[in-house]
Amino acid sequence: MLEPKLTLLDEIDSGLDVDAVRIVSQAVNKYHDENNSLLIITHHSEILQKLHPDVVHVLINGRIVKTGDASLIGEIEANGYDAYKK
Repeated sequence: MLEPKLTLLDEIDSGLDVDAVRIVSQAVNKYHDENNSLLIITHHSEILQKLHPDVVHVLINGRIVKTGDASLIGEIEANGYDAYKK
């Protein structure tokens, strides 16, 4: 079986209802361990709250404009992405 060191998950929550997001989150959490890294791309914070990321980046027009820990998710929820546009 393949055991990649880096897995890219692009919009894995797109089009999913609340129950499906929970199921996907559980599967991702079960897969992730100290032997692999996950790069998760999403526009929605719900899945990030369930995954508890170590690092969160905000990208605008392909550039990282803000980096933080999981607490950045709450900041994004409160301020929206427009707060990071120059």
